[in-house]
Amino acid sequence: MTVLIAGAGIGGLTTALMLHQRGIKACLYEAAETVREIGVGINILPHAIRELDGLGLLAALDEVGVRTRELRYLTRAGQEVWREVRGTDAGHDVPQFSIHRGRLQALLYKAVLERLGPDSVHTGRRLSGFIQDEAGVTAHFTDSAGGGEGETARASVLICADGIHSVGRRSFYPSEGLPSWNGVVMWRGATEWPVWQDGRTMAIAGGFSGKFVLYPIAPSHDGRQLMNWVVNIRLKDPQTSPPPPDSWSRPAAHARVLPYARRFTVPNFDIESLVRATPQIFEYPMADRDPLPRWSFGYVTLLGDAAHPMYPVGSNGASQAILDARCLADCLKSAEHPRAALWQYEQQRLPATAEVVALNRGGGPERVIDEVEKRAPAGFENIDDVLSEADRQALVRGYAQTAGFHAVRRV
Repeated sequence: MTVLIAGAGIGGLTTALMLHQRGIKACLYEAAETVREIGVGINILPHAIRELDGLGLLAALDEVGVRTRELRYLTRAGQEVWREVRGTDAGHDVPQFSIHRGRLQALLYKAVLERLGPDSVHTGRRLSGFIQDEAGVTAHFTDSAGGGEGETARASVLICADGIHSVGRRSFYPSEGLPSWNGVVMWRGATEWPVWQDGRTMAIAGGFSGKFVLYPIAPSHDGRQLMNWVVNIRLKDPQTSPPPPDSWSRPAAHARVLPYARRFTVPNFDIESLVRATPQIFEYPMADRDPLPRWSFGYVTLLGDAAHPMYPVGSNGASQAILDARCLADCLKSAEHPRAALWQYEQQRLPATAEVVALNRGGGPERVIDEVEKRAPAGFENIDDVLSEADRQALVRGYAQTAGFHAVRRV
């Protein structure tokens, strides 16, 4: 069996490593000319880190990421709604990692080149289409870097891990249209900053339509570490306004972001100075897509954001792609026929991810902040008078159970 993977992001690279570990030959095609360390921070949850540990990558993750210890949910005015320990501190056998997306991708890319060989990744090649027959699939890739002749490849299976604007997905669902935007614009950045708290703490201040996210994404050196931040603001009514044009990671001016950043408070932290010190800010619409009835058609399937793009709440986007990779590799290894493997993969992963997409649309675990702000918009003296601990726990832990990373300890 041979497998083609369109997309050398976190999902595609992890899939290649999983397949190689199981003795299945894989080859990746990436639209970018080079695999570079771009993007900002993400969190990878323990159930996904367990899969990366199974690939022998835990030590490499420790070199570039932070083992998250604590998460705090705050109102936008900085009052604490919920606090809990995470990762190994919460009883998991592996950590949660806060990490720079580009550095995680680079780590996976390096492992692919070392294990699968330097010819296993073809860059500057964008999937343009494919043809199937009774024996497999032939995929066509354009030269996205130089505009040359492109390339054609033949394999037993094609995995489309080519993101929210997936060519593979569009070929199966040509009438789907644009991603679903909820009216929220996200501004994201990262910069070197003095270590805050213990250097392993996350804070989220504010609810779904307006929040500030803060966490470190690299080990500390000389009292400083790379600090990631996000400002989310609902600017439009999504029923009447399309997503901002060309805003899928476009640069944004500090003057555009600062008025919104000033709305939030994190105790003992200077948000405005952090935003001002950030050399480059990126703008994104908060978008997802409706869950699909099918991912797999013949010898072709979808994975990661191509299959189930979701709102970035609950730290689940990249984690779910990693879980996809493990499941699909296992199915391809054990099934008697590739098409049976893709069907089994879909049966396991499609319902699970559809449920997470739905929960994220409602705010995910961060909905606990919305509930408190709705009931006490002017603040509170005692959080238990606003929303009981049992009710808060149900919102946070219920999401964790559904998404598959529940732990029981709390501080």
